[in-house]
Amino acid sequence: MTARAIIIGAPRSGSGKTSVTIGLLRAFARRGVKVRGIKTGPDYIDPGFHAFAAGTPGLNLDSWAMQPDLLRHLFAQQAEDAELVLIESAMGLFDGIVVPDNRTGSAADLARLFGIPVLLVLDISGQSQTAAAVAHGFAHYDPAVRMSAVVLNRAGSERHRTLCSEAIEKIGLPVAGCVMRDPSLVLPERHLGLVQASEHPEIDAHIERLADAMENSIDLDALFALARPVDLPQGSTDAAIAPPGQRIALAQDAAFTFLYPHLQRHWREAGAEIVPFSPLADEAPDASCDVCWLPGGYPELYAGQLAVADTFKTGVARFSQTKPVHGECGGYMVLGEALEDADGVTHAMTGLLSHATSFAKRKMNLGYRQATIAADGLLGQAGDVLRGHEFHYARVIDSGRDDPFAQIADGPGKPLGPSGGRRGFVTGTFFHAIAKG
Repeated sequence: MTARAIIIGAPRSGSGKTSVTIGLLRAFARRGVKVRGIKTGPDYIDPGFHAFAAGTPGLNLDSWAMQPDLLRHLFAQQAEDAELVLIESAMGLFDGIVVPDNRTGSAADLARLFGIPVLLVLDISGQSQTAAAVAHGFAHYDPAVRMSAVVLNRAGSERHRTLCSEAIEKIGLPVAGCVMRDPSLVLPERHLGLVQASEHPEIDAHIERLADAMENSIDLDALFALARPVDLPQGSTDAAIAPPGQRIALAQDAAFTFLYPHLQRHWREAGAEIVPFSPLADEAPDASCDVCWLPGGYPELYAGQLAVADTFKTGVARFSQTKPVHGECGGYMVLGEALEDADGVTHAMTGLLSHATSFAKRKMNLGYRQATIAADGLLGQAGDVLRGHEFHYARVIDSGRDDPFAQIADGPGKPLGPSGGRRGFVTGTFFHAIAKG
């Protein structure tokens, strides 16, 4: 079976792409269509919504962090046995970094690379015929990126819808539907984006409302026909990050949630076993595992609870005496001496590394990163380069006395200095790894 695919893009963040995407995923799934979701760029949260909506695992594709062969492999894997793949763009459709090889990280890269058409979501609140000018610009900005149709979002009235639709259709772009303004369809947010699907108290009912709205507003049969069959040459996993161990003790609960689906899938396919444990439930990592991994998440929201999780803290300290322990972002914060929460209260962490972090003294750090590993470890050999990103508001208020985990550069290659720490078998960093460089 060759799956059809379409990219759901927009001029900017906040246009309603996620709501439209998860509503469409559920609407097609209710019709019996074998549908899958993909999110472009670095994003832990939206793939979780895609999974809830479609009933199948989500996936990220990142044209900057992932080599083209890995992109092809992952897309083919996600599209296997599917009839339709909906790809949600990060930010604006063309937004990315400026690099010589044009691997910008934008959704437009995937449109060019795979020949996938775009469904343009336009938030028309506060405008009418001007929406046609925006659509015209998107249709002509890059001839290699084809706009197949437009979905209008947040129309205030039937007259508003008509004004925008008629203006857009005059420039030769079909309008596939119009979603009326409805505050009940808005998903809740917090400092790193949307509240995660697993924490939404009525997630299924909310997705059902979104699916009803899409079914009533968009011609699903026409949209399915607009999606293009994608038949790609075979990819490879050469640039995938190898399993850090045969048996991986993975922290998994509300404080530790950020590990990319493609990493877990590849590790399992390579023969590794993932053994979850919950620091918030005061569980220690399984001592029979080869490595312990503390992913990112929201430890700043649970710092007091983690500070008194003595079984967890003692267990991970004992584990680290003979086996590797790695922390990413939130996991790195927990490996430090202390974490200051948003109220300025300092909580003792594991102390396996000597730094301290603060969420009270906030500073946003966001962007692609290249990490050159400083010493042999569970993510590679000294000198190996990984691609990934940072996205956090916490900051280091005491850098400690440990050697750095890696030297970091931004996406275009500008050096940013040392990152993280390493001591004995313990490593940690704010850097989230996606793939080999």
